[in-house]
Amino acid sequence: MTRTELNDLHDALYVLACAVQDVRRDLEANTKPTARELGDMLRWILDCADPLDTVRLRP
Repeated sequence: MTRTELNDLHDALYVLACAVQDVRRDLEANTKPTARELGDMLRWILDCADPLDTVRLRP
């Protein structure tokens, strides 16, 4: 894995971790989110996770 690939992976994981924190905070603030709000939260996490779908680790 090149340094650039490692940096890209680190960046993608950071973005996903921030999205998870955002959604967790939103859920804690709103104990009864609507279906639309839940859908938006799920889409946000999935959008942030998409770049990780193409990552292939190799020695």
